[in-house]
Amino acid sequence: MIGLKHKLPAVPSLMKSHPLIRSAEDLKNIDVSVDGPIFAKKAKDWYVAHSTRLIAHPCSDVSLFPWEKTVALPYDSPLSDAVTALTACDSVLVVDGASHPIGYLERSAVLPSIFATYEVLEAYFETMIKTMDASISVIDEETKIMVWTEGAERIFSLKSKDVLGHPITEYFPLDMLETLKSLHHGQSLYRHQHQPREDLVVLINTNPIYLHDKIIGAVAAETDITSQVRLNQELLNANKKVNHLQQEMAKMSPAADPFQPIKGSSLAIRQIKSMIQKLSATQATVLILGESGVGKELFAKAVHDVREGANAPFVAINCGAISPTLFESELFGYEKGAFSGADQKGKKGMIELARGGTLFLDEVGEMPLDMQVKLLRVLQEKKYYPVGGTKQIEADFRIVAATNKNLEELVKEGKFREDLFYRLNVVTLKIPPLRERIEDTIELAHFFLYEFSLRYNRPIHAISQNVMQNLLHYDWPGNIRELRNAIERLVVFATDGTIKEEDLPYSLQSQPNPAPIELPDDLISLQEELEAHERRVIARAIELENGNKQAAAKRLGISRATLYNKLNK
Repeated sequence: MIGLKHKLPAVPSLMKSHPLIRSAEDLKNIDVSVDGPIFAKKAKDWYVAHSTRLIAHPCSDVSLFPWEKTVALPYDSPLSDAVTALTACDSVLVVDGASHPIGYLERSAVLPSIFATYEVLEAYFETMIKTMDASISVIDEETKIMVWTEGAERIFSLKSKDVLGHPITEYFPLDMLETLKSLHHGQSLYRHQHQPREDLVVLINTNPIYLHDKIIGAVAAETDITSQVRLNQELLNANKKVNHLQQEMAKMSPAADPFQPIKGSSLAIRQIKSMIQKLSATQATVLILGESGVGKELFAKAVHDVREGANAPFVAINCGAISPTLFESELFGYEKGAFSGADQKGKKGMIELARGGTLFLDEVGEMPLDMQVKLLRVLQEKKYYPVGGTKQIEADFRIVAATNKNLEELVKEGKFREDLFYRLNVVTLKIPPLRERIEDTIELAHFFLYEFSLRYNRPIHAISQNVMQNLLHYDWPGNIRELRNAIERLVVFATDGTIKEEDLPYSLQSQPNPAPIELPDDLISLQEELEAHERRVIARAIELENGNKQAAAKRLGISRATLYNKLNK
C-alpha cells in the first residue's frame, strides 16, 4: 500500500498484534509480569486490565486488577470509530471478520500517530499556501478570515496580519462578496468574472467547505484580470478603427492586400502566407487541405490574387453541391440545343468563365469518378469540348483545389483517381484548425464583432473577460465558421452594448471542473488493480452472453483460447 503521510492511518496500521487473551476461569493463571493489556471475556462483554497497574500486594492477588469494560472493534472500522472507543478506554481489542481477536489499539500509541499526521498535514498546507501565487482566501462559518495568501495581499492591498481573525465583511461590501454565497447557500463558481471593488476585476472560483454534510466555511481563489479587461477594451476599440481604415483603403486602392481577408497572426498563418507569396511567379496547381470551416476559399482567393492580374476571374465551383448528371455541363458548358431543356443560346462552362484566371475546385474529393477522368484530360491537353459541341476550345486557367478529406485514403479505396491526385498535389497548403492556433481567436472575434455590430447597428462597448476566456478555452470543432456564428449570436443579444457570458451558446459557457475520481485509501499494486478490473470485465461479458464463452470472447475482442487461459488464471 502506498503511504500518504498527510492521510490519517488506518486501524490495521496502528494495531499491535498478539493480544494477551484470558478466559474468566483462567484469570488466576495470569503472569502479572507481562507488560501490556490483558483482555478477558465475560459473557458477551470484553474487559481489559494492565499488569502494570496491579495494586501492590504481597500475594499479587489477581482479583486486585483494575478491570475496565472495553469494546471489540472490527479491523476494517474507520479510524473515527477507533478514536471514539479510545476516548472511553485506554486499550481496545481488534477482531477479524469472524470476531476472533487479532490485535489491539492503545491510546498512548494512537494519539501520537494522529498528531504526527496533523503536523505533516499542517506543514504541507502552510507550504502550499506560501507557494501559491494566486489570491486564496478562506473564511469560517462566522465569516472570519482564516487564510489570506500573499497573492490576496497584492490584489487587495490588505496585509494578512491585519485581516486574519476578522470578519471579511469589514473589508468588502456585502453585495460584492461571492464567498458568502458559497458559505450561506453552498454555491460554487468557476472562472466567474467578478468585481469586488470598483477599481478591480478578478476571475474567481469559490467552493463551500463541508464537514459531515455541514458547511463550516468557504474558499475563494482569485486572479487579477483588471489590466486584461482594460487591454481587451482598448484592443476592441483599436480593431474597430483598423477595420474601418482597412475598408476605406480597400475602396481607394485598386491593388488591395491579397491577405487582408485572412485574419490571424499566429506562426502557422504567417508561414502559409509566406508560401503563398512564393507562388506569385508560378502557375503550379495548388491543393489546399483543412477541416471544414477553416476558410479554405479565402486562402484560394489569396493564391489567385498573388499571381493573377487585377481583372483576372476567380471562379469557384463546389464539387459536392452539383448533381453528377449536371456536372459536365456546369464544368464544360454546352452548345445550344445540346440536350432537352438546355438554354437555346447555349451556356459557357466554369472553365471558360475562368479563362485567364483561377478555377477553384472546392470539395474536390466529392467529384464523380467519370468527371475526374475528363478533368484530367483537360489538365493534360489544355483543350476540351463543350457538351454537344464539335469544336475544341483552348483551356487557359490555373487550378486551385481544396478538400477536407484525405485524398490518399480515397485513392486507396478507389474513390479518387491516383493520376488526378498527383496532378493536383503539386503545391500543398495545409490550413491548421482554429484549436491549433487558438491565439488567432481574439483577432478573429474582434473582426466579426465589428462586422456584425455594423450590420445590426449595435455598437459594442464592452466584452466580458469571461467571454474571452471561454472563447480561448473552447476547442472550436466547427473552426472559424463556428466562431463567426457564435459572435453573430452575441451581437444579436447584446442589446445594451455589452457582450455577456450568458449569451454564449451553451457549449461555450463555463462548465465546472469535473469532480476528481476518488480512489480508496487501501490501493493495491497497479498490476493487482488491473487484474481485478480485468476479472470484472470478463465476468460482465460472460453474463451479457448468458454464459456463452465463445460469444463472450468475441465481444471482448480476444480468442476463445485466450479467454480460457484468463479464466484458468
